Amino acid sequence: MAEKTDTKTRRGIYSGRMTSFVLVSCMVAAVGGALFGYDIGISGGVSSMDTFLKKFYPDVYTKMKEDTTVSNYCKFDSQLLTLFTSSLYIAGFIASFAASSLTVTFGRRPSILLGGAAHLVGALVAGAASNIYVLMVGRILLGVGLGFTNQAVPLYLSEMAPTRYRGAFSNGFQLCVNIGALSANLVSYGTEKMKSDWGWRISLATVGIPAALLTLGALFLHETPNSIMQRTEDHQKAKSILVKLRGTEDVQDELNDLINASAVSKTVAHPFLKMMERKYRPQLVMAIAMPFFQQVTGINAVSFYAPMLFRTTGLGESASLLSAVVIRAVNLTCTFISMLLVDKFGRRVLFSVGGIQMVVSQIAVGSIMATQLGDYGELSKGYALPLLVMICVYVSGYGWSWGPLGWLVPSEIFPLEIRSAGQSIRVSLNFLFTIIFAQTFLAMLCHLKSGFFFFFGGWVVAMTVFVYLFLPETKNVPIEQVDKVWREHWFWKKIVGKENEVNETGA
Repeated sequence: MAEKTDTKTRRGIYSGRMTSFVLVSCMVAAVGGALFGYDIGISGGVSSMDTFLKKFYPDVYTKMKEDTTVSNYCKFDSQLLTLFTSSLYIAGFIASFAASSLTVTFGRRPSILLGGAAHLVGALVAGAASNIYVLMVGRILLGVGLGFTNQAVPLYLSEMAPTRYRGAFSNGFQLCVNIGALSANLVSYGTEKMKSDWGWRISLATVGIPAALLTLGALFLHETPNSIMQRTEDHQKAKSILVKLRGTEDVQDELNDLINASAVSKTVAHPFLKMMERKYRPQLVMAIAMPFFQQVTGINAVSFYAPMLFRTTGLGESASLLSAVVIRAVNLTCTFISMLLVDKFGRRVLFSVGGIQMVVSQIAVGSIMATQLGDYGELSKGYALPLLVMICVYVSGYGWSWGPLGWLVPSEIFPLEIRSAGQSIRVSLNFLFTIIFAQTFLAMLCHLKSGFFFFFGGWVVAMTVFVYLFLPETKNVPIEQVDKVWREHWFWKKIVGKENEVNETGA
């Protein structure tokens, strides 16, 4: 009976209902994901445009068009070209550390506002670039914006969402990432037909539209009750926000959890050092493992360079961009499906199903590339369609597993006292691993050739096993009670269980 009561308490759901207030607040904040997605999608789009390459990377253009001695897999191998992509993430990596302090000290909303404003300016500068130096300044400003929005938006969504729908709301960030990326691919497909600089200029500047929407919307957002309690002693203000969010006056249980969590958080002077303590070991491992595994799915390499990847197989410029649009549409659809399923079936089921699907499709893609595409010549049209289909199968597996859940899980597993620090580690490592893969992908494609897909397929096997063994289910667990799942887990309870029992006994 005692065990049953504990389970009920752990999975207890606060009072309340879905309200228009929480819907509108989370929809506005989730636009921050569209900025991230647009930047991912547009990097590969403009990098495959002839007008862009001729202006900024003439050597790559010449090698692609005129040098028939260069392998299909090596035509785009240029460290300067990949620096165009990775410079944005270098800036985001550095900015994410400043974003952590700002998010704790001033709240989630100011970080969202600053990120949107920096992104807006960066879009205008990049679109107006007259040389490579101005282009890079624009990319750096875009990266600063991402550092702040990627830090604050997932926290905002997970803290504002009702417990029973937290997975769906938090997955809204990844849904908007895919909306942004699909928009970027559509814009690139349309502007590619402009045989002047206006094509790539419009592509780079258009991200200013969602950036302006986010900046304007952030002016009207309310701060999360979790952040209010962490920064102030204003219990009444936090309660009034909870009442609006939950649509009921019966919010005392949730408020009590916030009061207790904020009391602990205010005793922590150095949250990054605090994370090194043994009782936070599971969260620290996940903060490192999640962004690493998300990158070694290979998805960002494919996302950045999908148009170039298809041009490698012999497809023309326009067909390559259209293929990238199809891939994005599949990813967007499957992320939406994930939103509908994640709070019903849980995180672990979607991770497992998506992992198996990605492995099978990566083996198929690698096999087609290995047997049908040599170093020279083109892939026959009879195999181009199966290749596109299998890449879509791969992307769909990512779309309902590691895409949204790689952001959801880290945003919900940290206790309040280390939540911003934990998210900062997750975001900064995501940028760091993105930089590494963005900067090395084209060289890897050149050297590994079709083995590129088998390389990432092996990693997907490893990460699927890791999740199965070491990630406890957090479905329907209130965010300020998630720490309890670690002491009930077969492995982590050996590390955190004893210390937590001592702390509870002492309390």
